[in-house]
Amino acid sequence: MRRLRLVGFVLVAALVVACGVNPVTGKRELQFISEAQEIEMGVRYFPLTQQSEGGEFIVLPEISEYVSDVGQRLAAVADRELPYEFVVLNNSVPNAWALPGGKIAINRGLLVALENEAELAAVLGHEIVHAAARHGARAQERGTLLQAGLAIAQIGAAVGGVDSNVAGLMIGGASVGAQLIQTKYSRDQELEADRYGMRYMKAAGYDPSAAVTLQKTFVRLAEQGGRQQSWLEGLFASHPPSTERVDHNERTADELGRGGELGVERYRAQIAPLQTLQPAYDKHDRAVAAAQQEDYETATRLASEAVEALPSEGRFHQLLGDIAVSQEQYRAAIPHYEKAIELNPDFFGSYLGGGIAQIELGDRERGEEWLTKSLDLLPTAPAAYHLGNLARERGERDKALQYYKAAADSQSSFGRRAAMELVRMELPQNPDRYVAAAAQVGPNGRVMVVVENRAPVPITDIRVTPVLVDRGGRIVQQGAPVRISRTLAPQERAAGDAGIGVLPPEQLAGLRMRVDAARVAQ
Repeated sequence: MRRLRLVGFVLVAALVVACGVNPVTGKRELQFISEAQEIEMGVRYFPLTQQSEGGEFIVLPEISEYVSDVGQRLAAVADRELPYEFVVLNNSVPNAWALPGGKIAINRGLLVALENEAELAAVLGHEIVHAAARHGARAQERGTLLQAGLAIAQIGAAVGGVDSNVAGLMIGGASVGAQLIQTKYSRDQELEADRYGMRYMKAAGYDPSAAVTLQKTFVRLAEQGGRQQSWLEGLFASHPPSTERVDHNERTADELGRGGELGVERYRAQIAPLQTLQPAYDKHDRAVAAAQQEDYETATRLASEAVEALPSEGRFHQLLGDIAVSQEQYRAAIPHYEKAIELNPDFFGSYLGGGIAQIELGDRERGEEWLTKSLDLLPTAPAAYHLGNLARERGERDKALQYYKAAADSQSSFGRRAAMELVRMELPQNPDRYVAAAAQVGPNGRVMVVVENRAPVPITDIRVTPVLVDRGGRIVQQGAPVRISRTLAPQERAAGDAGIGVLPPEQLAGLRMRVDAARVAQ
């Protein structure tokens, strides 16, 4: 009982210390992540997340400057001062998102769907609130609180004398950033972001009614199936529209007082160059879809037409390189990647595809250079896997293992390949890392050995030796090796006779099964 009281006291103390006031709503709430940590989180993951979402839109830098100006106008009246930053991403999916610390992005595909500057302000104001009201940070804190609960449970188990050591895709920081922007906010958080975002609009001089018309448009599109799949994949996935949000926005607009700037002509003038380029991006998107269907002839034609219409867009040249690589035309791919890198030297995709093509052509030095650059911009499983191969070829075992372990975190095909190579390298020296073995008494009373494959790939030819140990863990006797030759899939188990007959309980308690060897199944 005393231990339970101690654990409870620790938890209550932690909750009291972490209690704070939300800077937007003024409500008291648990806060395990400090403002400095929020800002650091945004700084760390913003570049990676931009890369994963298409990279910054640099063909028309004046549009990014315009969006940033509108965003900063709203940030100036926000309830919380943060190092707000606004970027336009080169992505056709209509979407916008915010990271903790005030890092906010809006896709090119959403800009062409808006009607006026006030609607843009409605989108950006909404995202500012998500950052200012700590919605993203609170999502992280919920995970932290869960982990704290698990830690306390483990402490309690350990105090009680119970063994708690139970054994249990971008990669690295890139996957964390992706998780942050894919967070689905709660109904209350969405309503909160609408309400306070409209207040910021009004304070900045915009007509808050634009948030109403914008939400009505979103509801109509959602009812029509998103008009196109991109809406369902983008804004609607993380910010689902609803008639409830429309009703709340109507009431908020009445409370704030309708009227203010709409900025129709100003917005149209700023976005007109992007609208002019839209047919080229449409061709690019159709080329991507054709390539995914392995219709490379159509994909090449459409991508070439996109390049002809907008030769300064590096992503179009990269797509031609990607199509060539898909057809194993590596030499033809290189000039496309070189042009893409010349036009956009800060996007990972061309370095990744070009690095793979260079390796296939035998130029390992340049391939490694490009893949390393790709990995620096955005950690991905393909880059880590190929760099692991290059390190292994040079005999750099530790470096190869590091790359393979990073790649294996991905659930992609490259992640599975990396996991295979990781097991190949580690299994001979550390078979017990991938094979679990234990003694079990069979129906006839004889001792059996049970093994489980804990590797992510099939393994076979498992060899185990029964050993008896004393209380100090020293081996006092060992039996003959046992071989299990069948192939085991990941998580699959197999059993065999241990070859030591029946043991009395006192000896059975000291019996261990030592894993001596195993190999990856071909």
